[in-house]
Amino acid sequence: MADLLQLLLAGLATGAIYALVAVGFTLLWQTSQTINFAQGEFVMVPAFFMLAAMQAGLPFPVAILVGLLASLLILGILFKKLLVDPMLRHGVLPLVIATIALGVFLKESVKEVFGAEAQPFPSLVPATDLNVFGAVIALQDLVVLVVAVVAVAALQLFLARTRTGRQMQATAQNSTVARILGIPVERMVLYTFLTNAGFVALASLLITPVYLAKFSSGETLGLVAFIAAIVGGFNQVRGAIAGGFLVGIVDNVVAAYVTAQYRNALPLVLLIAVILFRPQGLLGRAEERTV
Repeated sequence: MADLLQLLLAGLATGAIYALVAVGFTLLWQTSQTINFAQGEFVMVPAFFMLAAMQAGLPFPVAILVGLLASLLILGILFKKLLVDPMLRHGVLPLVIATIALGVFLKESVKEVFGAEAQPFPSLVPATDLNVFGAVIALQDLVVLVVAVVAVAALQLFLARTRTGRQMQATAQNSTVARILGIPVERMVLYTFLTNAGFVALASLLITPVYLAKFSSGETLGLVAFIAAIVGGFNQVRGAIAGGFLVGIVDNVVAAYVTAQYRNALPLVLLIAVILFRPQGLLGRAEERTV
């Protein structure tokens, strides 16, 4: 029982990171029909912003702030203004290809500047273990879970309880009607990109101390988070959250009790099962589009 609890908590911690990244996929798709296949690299880059700030002599807390601000500017505002806005006029497919190219550019740029070797990254908490009902849980995993859950809950409250949040939801549901009602649609879309940038920076801060800072660290994370968003429901924020936690738990439990040899294939198996039996995702809604 203790082993299962340990696996579940570790799975929830992993799933919390997937959920943070998957929420970004969902928000961008809902508001601007943007599928960002550089999302994994977006999680990798903020860690190097913070490392560069620390190498410049700044203390870790200040480096975190610098990394966050750089992420909001580069991965939020500039990403929207310089890539998404020009490419979206040509359709979704050219934009998808452009984000794939952006991901390769970011990865190779980090490799060129910081090298190919993994670099250590400071942790928010000491590397200690806790005993929870007989299960040994790493304090780092517990902090990841708590911080990610608080961030996701804060986003949900913001979307549901604030005027700006409701305007963002209206923009996501129908931008044309939202514009008729006087909602500043472009500003709401920009807020969405900034939210995504903030979430990937937070995910980077939480996950990099565990997996180290490396130019290739975003490859698998971006793919699994994309799968989690589809599994949960690509058109629902709550679906992306549920999908992230589900993929994290299934990944850890199946790897421990069934097989770890094909661990990387488990999210794909889950994706295929959901597409076959519930194409809109577990919590998603079916959509009809006119042609």
